[in-house]
Amino acid sequence: MVKRYFLISTDHLEDKIWFHDDEDFKAAMNLVAVAAFVLGIKILDFTLMSNHVHFVVLSTRDEVGRFIDYFKMLFSKYYRKKYGVQKFLRGNVSDIREIEADGESLERGIAYVHMNCVAANICVYPYQYRWGCGGQFFSQRPMEQGKCLGDLSFRAQYSLLHTKVKLPPSFRITPDGHIDPCSYIAIAQVERLFRTPKRFQYFLSQSSKARKRLSEEAMPSFRDQVILSSVNDLCKSLFRKECLEELTDDEQGELLRQLRYRFSADIAQLSRVTGIPYPRACSLIESFSNCS
Repeated sequence: MVKRYFLISTDHLEDKIWFHDDEDFKAAMNLVAVAAFVLGIKILDFTLMSNHVHFVVLSTRDEVGRFIDYFKMLFSKYYRKKYGVQKFLRGNVSDIREIEADGESLERGIAYVHMNCVAANICVYPYQYRWGCGGQFFSQRPMEQGKCLGDLSFRAQYSLLHTKVKLPPSFRITPDGHIDPCSYIAIAQVERLFRTPKRFQYFLSQSSKARKRLSEEAMPSFRDQVILSSVNDLCKSLFRKECLEELTDDEQGELLRQLRYRFSADIAQLSRVTGIPYPRACSLIESFSNCS
């Protein structure tokens, strides 16, 4: 079958997040490499956001669906083992759209994925975001001198990848402990597509996903994981209780207000971080502000 370009996007989870901490992100980065290798998918760009993921890939129509389902299955298995949550991504729908190879549709699709972290106000520039391909293209960074996957024992590889799948031993490992995307994404193909760094930056700056943020020069907001890590501490310091589940409705409302004040977070972010459904989160704090 003929291979084509596709944009894959998963639905945004509204009252939960995929990644609670950096270890979850690292596990997912490694599982992207596993899923791409097992199914022979060529990845041109990807980014892992707190409550959804995006990919631009070259594949057949059948294989692209198998790829995202396999990746979600692998991560759900990891998530279940760590957090004890069953069927974590069972209802998470994936949207798969073909990208026309003619014209500039592919460039715009890659820019859309690349600028998600900027559009989410997580960082000012995409190369500052670690969980995806942010710094891979037209990069002047030297090749990492760290370990390759083949330098590790089978047990160490299993601990790193959370699967018995054997990846090529030449795949490099970043200093913070995940497979470097430069080992498997189509860097040379993407750079040939954009031709020059200047043209690459042009498409990034014109991305519909990030144009408003760039024009406003907004300061980065706090990541979901930073807010999440403070929830239990605030429960203890404010209410002398161990976790959010022990709080009364009034206490949960006060917790949400404190999180919003301390981190300048909007209701949507507070909902997915705390797991409190959006309508209920609005109801809990509506006496203090409008949730529009």
